Amino acid sequence: MRAVIVDDERLARQELRRLLAAHEDVEIVAEARTADEAEDTLDRFEPDLLFLDIQMPGRSGLEMLEQISNPPQTILTTAFDRYALRGFELNAVDYLLKPIVPERLAEALRRVRERLETRGQHPIRTDGSPSETTTGTARNLPLEQVFVRDGERCWLVRMEDIALLRSEGNYTRVFFGGNQPLIPRSLAQIEPRLDPAVFFRANRAEIVNLRRVTSMTSEADGYSLALRDGPSVVISRRQAKLLRDLLSL
Repeated sequence: MRAVIVDDERLARQELRRLLAAHEDVEIVAEARTADEAEDTLDRFEPDLLFLDIQMPGRSGLEMLEQISNPPQTILTTAFDRYALRGFELNAVDYLLKPIVPERLAEALRRVRERLETRGQHPIRTDGSPSETTTGTARNLPLEQVFVRDGERCWLVRMEDIALLRSEGNYTRVFFGGNQPLIPRSLAQIEPRLDPAVFFRANRAEIVNLRRVTSMTSEADGYSLALRDGPSVVISRRQAKLLRDLLSL
């Protein structure tokens, strides 16, 4: 993987270089200190992977990521986890809290490799050829994972592990693995970033993960869906017909 490091602190760049030396498939092709330098570097080297500091002089890393099209796979580096949610909305692969722990770096790189392989890109470069670029901007791509925080507890949740999203005013309750935290985004804000082949609008307040549906039973006013790792959800007969078509029942 051809990688670029963007951080305004020289010592931070050096430390990340040191940690990445343990990963033979990562080639650091350039460094940058600001968002403006980073954009020029991305245009020149077309890397597979971007390590992006969030707080920098001038534009922040998030502002840069929001403004560029076709960004490479991006791992955010920051001293503050409060920026993580916005980063995942921009389709960042992962975020690393400083000081970076080698085990977390290894996990983030594993996620990058999975994404590149899934999209038909080649994470390992041996011939110096430029990387393939993804189509569309980050904001148009379906979410693959989301950062969830509830009080002092934090999770990095794969969308495939979410059974149900339930609207609660301007918040959304997320059901996964026995957990039910609220996130400060409305269901209407989240829905455009969901994969329509996976997530189905069961009713006005709830969206279910089709891969988590275990059964559907008839009731007086419609149907009840049983979900793995989630509560039962009631849907209308009209929506039930759409669901049967999707599931080929």
